[in-house]
Amino acid sequence: QVQLVESGGGLVQPGGSLRLSCAASGFTLNYYTMRWFRQAPGKEREGVSCISSIGGSTSYADSVKGRFTISRDNAKNTVYLQMNSLKPEDTAVYYCAADPRSGYGCYAGFLGGMDYWGKGTLVTVSS
Repeated sequence: QVQLVESGGGLVQPGGSLRLSCAASGFTLNYYTMRWFRQAPGKEREGVSCISSIGGSTSYADSVKGRFTISRDNAKNTVYLQMNSLKPEDTAVYYCAADPRSGYGCYAGFLGGMDYWGKGTLVTVSS
């Protein structure tokens, strides 16, 4: 069964950190560009970050650049999103997705069709 399962969300104070994980099963994420999206209440889904299938090039939305870091561990079939210096405006449900368009680069803002989606994990940044 093909699955992407996110974990690591929760409640954190402004300025705090969280690390999200996205574990894949039923397929090998090596061949995919992996992406993180988020959707805040009442807002459209936003591309947060991506990491390419070849070479591990990364891209970030301007709103998270310098604070978030995406990485992948192909041996564990898992992608991560390290989130530092969190702000209240980072509050959202975070989703990972597998993009079949493989290559040496990616663009975080791409919202095209994905092969697989996780169900999301809620991140709440509040004091």
